[in-house]
Amino acid sequence: MADAKKPANAGPATPKPAAGKAEMPVGLAGLAAGMPDLSQVKMPDPAELSQSMASIAERSQRIVQDWLKRQSEGAPAKPDPLNIGHAFLEMTAKLMANPAKLLQTQLGFWQDYMSLWQSTTRRMMGIASQDIIKGDPKDKRFKDEAWKDNEVFDFIRQSYLLSARYVNDVVKDAEGLDPATAQKVDFYARQFIDAMSPSNFLFTNPEVLRKTAETGGENLIKGLNNLLSDLERGKGDLRIKMTDTDAFRIGDNIAVTPGKVVYQNDLMQLIQYTPTTEKVLKRPLLIVPPWINKFYILDLRPRNSFVKWATDQGHTVFMVSWVNPDETLAEKNFDDYMQEGILAALDAIEAATGEREVNAIGYCLGGTLLASTLAYMTAHNDARIKTATFFVCLMDFRDSGELNVFIDEEQLSALEDKMNKRGYLEGAEMATTFNMLRANDLIWSFVVNNYLLGNDPFPFDLLYWNSDSTRMPAKMHSFYLRNMYQANLLAKPNGITLSGTPIDLSTVKTPAYFLSTREDHIAPWRATYRGTHLLGGENRFVLAASGHIAGVVNAPDGGKYGHWINTELPAEPEDWFTGATEMAGSWWPDWNRWIREHDKKQVKARTPGEGGLAVIEDAPGSYVKVIAT
Repeated sequence: MADAKKPANAGPATPKPAAGKAEMPVGLAGLAAGMPDLSQVKMPDPAELSQSMASIAERSQRIVQDWLKRQSEGAPAKPDPLNIGHAFLEMTAKLMANPAKLLQTQLGFWQDYMSLWQSTTRRMMGIASQDIIKGDPKDKRFKDEAWKDNEVFDFIRQSYLLSARYVNDVVKDAEGLDPATAQKVDFYARQFIDAMSPSNFLFTNPEVLRKTAETGGENLIKGLNNLLSDLERGKGDLRIKMTDTDAFRIGDNIAVTPGKVVYQNDLMQLIQYTPTTEKVLKRPLLIVPPWINKFYILDLRPRNSFVKWATDQGHTVFMVSWVNPDETLAEKNFDDYMQEGILAALDAIEAATGEREVNAIGYCLGGTLLASTLAYMTAHNDARIKTATFFVCLMDFRDSGELNVFIDEEQLSALEDKMNKRGYLEGAEMATTFNMLRANDLIWSFVVNNYLLGNDPFPFDLLYWNSDSTRMPAKMHSFYLRNMYQANLLAKPNGITLSGTPIDLSTVKTPAYFLSTREDHIAPWRATYRGTHLLGGENRFVLAASGHIAGVVNAPDGGKYGHWINTELPAEPEDWFTGATEMAGSWWPDWNRWIREHDKKQVKARTPGEGGLAVIEDAPGSYVKVIAT
């Protein structure tokens, strides 16, 4: 959302009233100075307004009726499916056990609040005053100038920041909670704090008030229609539209790198991309994306496509495009993704190119599968994968970040009940979980933009991909959550068994390149770093700036984010970072140099369909175009 500009009448001092007229209080004059001249406020057309409200009423009634019908057809919902109440009850008990400390926190909050009142009063009297609490300068919620220039909105802003700090302090003062409960309380306290931001409400957001006055409320009517459209799209559940979905078409202006589908089975299509160089590395490059999302995050546009860039560097790129599963695939498990995914892809690549050895990349969950598959292959003396690259990939799930908030036994049981009835996990439910990890950016900013300001979301390829959710087979997802996140069995030798084979990551001697990102909320880099000590081969760890997506999809031409390198691998991630060297620009060239150190031979470029596999259809294939409704 673009920064709001300060209105032309916001700066000058309030003029003196004419003789005989009552003088406006200074504080109200300051508030008025931040708003448009009321005499210039646009009034809505009564006929149009009446027609819009009638349409809104009819749509609202239909949405509510449809939602109630679906609720009556399903099992009664649990009153606390996220098991939040028990966590906060425990916190309250711990706080009550130390009333003196709680009282001290409350007194500090009261003193800060009184200081804020005094500061605001001085400002209203024309006396300069310093902020009582400094907000984060990167906080986009308070970028509008009125939040600081206007005394009333400045008071609202600082009052909220003080209250937020108080809630956080109270939560942290609850000593003696077990780590899982403490993490849950902290997470949901921050969710509450984010939801209660004054920027999220009509009468406490100066930008929204200004636009409401300028448009005669048309923004609110448009916003209400946007809200209803999102409810209709979610069949009663709110699915916030983050981008202009009509602006993108898979295969037309997104996921457009030329190639062919040369193999497919129940779980995936395999794409072979058309070469752009006369010579290519002897070993093909197999990319295994996560099946939580679709593969084209690595092929958004030509300017930021890792697939296109790797092809231009002389790699024969093969991409796994996972199916968007329905109830017919409910019994597919993690080892099915290994057998019908990576192992089937290796066989197909050999048939297509005649080359048995490959370099492989696994992204996020695809990397977890790749590591597991390498251990399986090692147990069967299968050495076809000669180098492995892991993008933001967890192998040790001990400190796997805030996703652990959703993995307690009560929530897992409720989730499994829901999945077993349908045969899969809805993609939208998974997307909501990830969005909650960055609620201000991925939820509340769109509430303000779409519903209060009445704006249409901006076309953005990454957010289009983020909204193109996929389902999870019930059996696979339950295995993944229980064995990886809950029990952390992959990190333990022979902790899990795939296709009858115990998995031991320490047996893997394949050279490995680990790429993690510093601000990752999904796979925290300190947790992904531990994978370098689980695999038994020659490993390299590189840390990129930014997060789970932007830090990976960082093309060299953009040069937006830098990265850190350190050839040593001490036991603790903090020690690695202390000894690391910061490098400007993308990590992509560093990875390509590492690959070429392990794969020096070149051969004539391979064209899809000219080997042992016939072309099935053009890239990006049909599997990726299946939409999860």
